Amino acid sequence: MSAPHREAPLAPARALFDVPDDIAYFNTASLAPTLRAGLHAGGAALQRRAQPWRIQAADWFDAAEERRGLFAALIGAGADDVALVPATSYGMAVAAANLEAAPGSRVLVLADEYPSGIYTWWRFTERTGARMLTVRRGADQTWTDAVLAVLDETVAVVSVPQVHWTDGTWLELDRIAAAARAVGAALVIDASQSAGAVPLDVAELRPDFLVTVGYKWLLGPFGLGYLYVAPARQDGRPLEENWILRQDAQDFARLVDYRAAYQPGARRFDAGARTAFELTPLAIAALRQLTTWTVPRIAATLETTTDLIARHARRRGLDIPGPHGPHMLGITLPAHLQHATARALERSGVFVGARGNVLRISPHLHTTSHDIDRLFHALDTTLEHPPAP
Repeated sequence: MSAPHREAPLAPARALFDVPDDIAYFNTASLAPTLRAGLHAGGAALQRRAQPWRIQAADWFDAAEERRGLFAALIGAGADDVALVPATSYGMAVAAANLEAAPGSRVLVLADEYPSGIYTWWRFTERTGARMLTVRRGADQTWTDAVLAVLDETVAVVSVPQVHWTDGTWLELDRIAAAARAVGAALVIDASQSAGAVPLDVAELRPDFLVTVGYKWLLGPFGLGYLYVAPARQDGRPLEENWILRQDAQDFARLVDYRAAYQPGARRFDAGARTAFELTPLAIAALRQLTTWTVPRIAATLETTTDLIARHARRRGLDIPGPHGPHMLGITLPAHLQHATARALERSGVFVGARGNVLRISPHLHTTSHDIDRLFHALDTTLEHPPAP
């Protein structure tokens, strides 16, 4: 488990989510349930968008800036340090386009890492002549120790998450960040499986880039993500050249007075159509709620839940890969049972993720003790009478 979270847990919040009583949903790491406040905000946004004469010039900017600032505060950044992107792959592509590596140097990634990052770094090595360094951990080794054992002066880029996406196993980013700086390697963090659920401070970690989607632990809609860009990297090259990135874009009457200068900070890396009239209010509602809860208290609450799940699993002789983050964990099953077991649980109204060689369990503040009881009742029944592969 990660370092202890001493914040007071939050009160039960099932009523804030649209999760029926007969559903036990443990798959936030795939797609989070939407907050009722988000549903309300999204519905109002669609109604407003249906009448475009109600949309004013400032509306192209103001809500996007609020969204930017809310996310920035969650990770200890300033609004100027955050770009609005649609996906992990977009943010990774920005990072790769603005980093260099000498021929023969190496890009460090984890084994079985999320594909979007791997494909990005494949293309990066083709362009630069660098090589991939895939880290695998031994049976008695943490991911942190495995990374530090091979992180040397030959590594040009370190691309790691805060937790492994398949089973929630933990990486000590502070130690990895310090080691990367010591050898002069750039640090790129994929925080898609932790931002919003686990404390993350870019002022302390000082990554070159950090990217996350918004539809997992940030509880927002699909298609609205975030990219942190370190101040030293903010004069880099964006992937696209759209009108709203340029200085004084707010002056619609003068858009054809083309300008070379960009909006300040990381805004030059924003994706086109970042305004997203229909989706941005939904994302803002989620970020406001996360801000009210605070990430440390979310982590403390989820740690209580995952600790209970881990105890139930271990009493049954099931293995929990670790150390794991406070918000998600994996239960190891024989490979031939994994997917069939997930499908059997789903038929009982219990939803988990089948990733790698585990059932990935990722609760949130909608999760109750009754949900946990249902999870293990369904799991006991399924393992007692194993489904056909």
